[in-house]
Amino acid sequence: MQSFRALEVEQGDAGYTTRLVERTDADLPDGDVTVDVRWSDVNYKDGLIISGRFDLVRRFPMTAGIDLVGTVAESTVADLPTGLLVTVNGQGLSTDHPGGYAERARVPHGWVTPVPEPIDDLSAAAIGTAGYTAALAVRALQEHHVEPGGGPVLVTGAAGGAGSVAVMLLGALGYEVVASTGRREQEEKSLLRLGATTVVDRLDLLEAGQLGRAKWAGAVDTLGSRALATVLSETRYGGTVAAMGMAMGVDLPAFVVPFISRGVTLAGIDSVYAPAAARRSAWALLAERLDLAVLREITEIVPLAEAPERGNTVLAGQVRGRLVVDVRA
Repeated sequence: MQSFRALEVEQGDAGYTTRLVERTDADLPDGDVTVDVRWSDVNYKDGLIISGRFDLVRRFPMTAGIDLVGTVAESTVADLPTGLLVTVNGQGLSTDHPGGYAERARVPHGWVTPVPEPIDDLSAAAIGTAGYTAALAVRALQEHHVEPGGGPVLVTGAAGGAGSVAVMLLGALGYEVVASTGRREQEEKSLLRLGATTVVDRLDLLEAGQLGRAKWAGAVDTLGSRALATVLSETRYGGTVAAMGMAMGVDLPAFVVPFISRGVTLAGIDSVYAPAAARRSAWALLAERLDLAVLREITEIVPLAEAPERGNTVLAGQVRGRLVVDVRA
């Protein structure tokens, strides 16, 4: 019986703690696909789970990591043969089901997405939930007829993992991308290289009124709270704002006026339980449009033991781009 390492979250009197443990295949849950995990990553939600800031974990001990990338080791499903490169994003990993911070995982086949070419295993992990969610958000703008050439599209939290990929995809598709960040001086050069047309300071987004000057044909928001409220108030007639994060807060102190006076659409992006067709569409967009070489430039690789510490830096907004976890290091 195969043994493997896993990074688990425990709950004690002092709160959440993490530890590296040895497990065997007998400890894996039921499922019809077993994966040899090679990579995971550190997302904002990983930081929330590891820190215990929100009560997200349903049972303990729990293997952390909301993403996994690896090859199929065992499968009863013809479409998922042994050796196939796959990813699992969300689906309750690390909250309800042991996650990707382990060298082995077992999941239901419906959770598994084959990684499309030309994306390799490391790039798939660099994309992770953050990049896949960004692709869902871009698809939402397309579905609501926010077109290239139709006006500027804003991306908030643009220097973070999800925001960076959103900037890259929108730029590659020909949109005029306005990137907003709280670290403009440090990040402007990098964001322009990723595909932004203009970089603005996040402080410009904290003065929400009932109806601001119409600026944005569309937007991808990773912040929530006052920033999202301001973006909504400044969106043009018929525009769409895709909300996919809450780095600033879970509240939304907004007015109804943009919705009824300008026909603005607020599109919520759920990446955890998105249906298979939406997942495949998002990954197809990433395969077609994402510059993998540039993605590598904004990707840092960390060993499994460092994932908890780096989760805190993600929560603090101190990470540029993507953090990939080498689960075998």
